Amino acid sequence: MALILHIETATSVCSAALSRDGQLISIEETNDPRSHAKKLSPFIDKIFKSQKIKASDLDAVSISLGPGSYTGLRIGVSTVKGIAYGADLPVIGISTLEALACRITKEKASELKDLRSDYLLCPMIDARRMEVYTAFFSPDMGQERKVQADIIEAGSYSEFLEAGPVVFFGDGSDKCREIIKHTNAIFISGVEPSARYMIRLAELYWERQDFLNTAYFEPFYLKDFIATVPKNKIIPPPKTT
Repeated sequence: MALILHIETATSVCSAALSRDGQLISIEETNDPRSHAKKLSPFIDKIFKSQKIKASDLDAVSISLGPGSYTGLRIGVSTVKGIAYGADLPVIGISTLEALACRITKEKASELKDLRSDYLLCPMIDARRMEVYTAFFSPDMGQERKVQADIIEAGSYSEFLEAGPVVFFGDGSDKCREIIKHTNAIFISGVEPSARYMIRLAELYWERQDFLNTAYFEPFYLKDFIATVPKNKIIPPPKTT
């Protein structure tokens, strides 16, 4: 058992939580897009002050590794590395999709109890346009398909849906409702990442002493970052005479 700080910045949610012995004791979070750089450090400071602790009192810090927003992941990882180096703490890496699936198994058990026992969990993170980051998990959290970036179209996941119920959730699932129409497709709205749902997984990693290499670990981007220039910032070519 341990005192662990948890950081979630993989999506529009910016979240920091503190747990002791696997139980949530403090949390600060917002769903204000692009607020991570401004909000994350004050959230952590507020948690430390409210619990009258400092970074050196922690046993570890956990970070949601993605996939997700390139910028959000960079902010979370750089913050965690700073805390870990400054206080000489181990770092625990958590899959964002696995943490989402853990939320469903904890919060929605009553909604899923009447399904066949072989149903699958499919957390989805929005990757813009009709693309999502996703993976498949069994109800006991065994990973049935590795993390992938999928373009959603008619017939997506038909091999899984023909075999049994599939529960879709996460901010990427809403845009799939009108495309994935199979009778075995079940959609649950309002499921977003939160640092509170990293606690159970982080505690398991702590018990196994399964830590990242603080110097070398990177977020799980899944896709290369592509920088874009806003249209109103494009500099026109010089006029020729």
